[in-house]
Amino acid sequence: MAGNAWDEILKLEHKATLAKFDLLLETGDDDTGKRTALVKALHYALNKHAHQEEQVVYPALRQANETVDADHLEHEHGYVKTFLYRLENMEKDSAEFLPTVREFRTLIEEHARMEEEQVFPRFRAAMSEEQNAKITALMNKEGMKMN
Repeated sequence: MAGNAWDEILKLEHKATLAKFDLLLETGDDDTGKRTALVKALHYALNKHAHQEEQVVYPALRQANETVDADHLEHEHGYVKTFLYRLENMEKDSAEFLPTVREFRTLIEEHARMEEEQVFPRFRAAMSEEQNAKITALMNKEGMKMN
C-alpha cells in the first residue's frame, strides 16, 4: 500500500503537534508575536486532526463496537477545544500562558498515547486490509478538505 496508513498518519500528526507545544514552551513572555503564530498553527493542526478522527476514525470505532473508547476520545476533544479557546484569548505575555501550554501538552500527550498504544492497534488488528485501506483513503479525503 502506497503512503502511510491512517494510524501512522495520525501518529505523525501527534508528533508534529507535540513539537509545536515544545516550541511554545521555549518562548519567553516577550515573544508575543511568536506565541500568537504558534497558537494559530496549533489550532489549525489540532482542528484538522480532530476533524479526521471525528469524521472517519471514531465512527468506524463505533461501528466496530468500540463505542466506549470512541466516546472517551471524542469527549477529550471537547477539552482540547476549550484549551485552544483559552490560549487564543489569553494575553500572550500572561504569567498563566506557559503553565496553560504545559497542562494542554500533557492532555494531548496522554490522549495520543491512549490512541497509539491501546485503541488504534487493537482496532487495526481487527480490520481487514481492505477496511484499513478504506479508512486511510477516507481520512486523507477529510484531511484535504481542511487544507
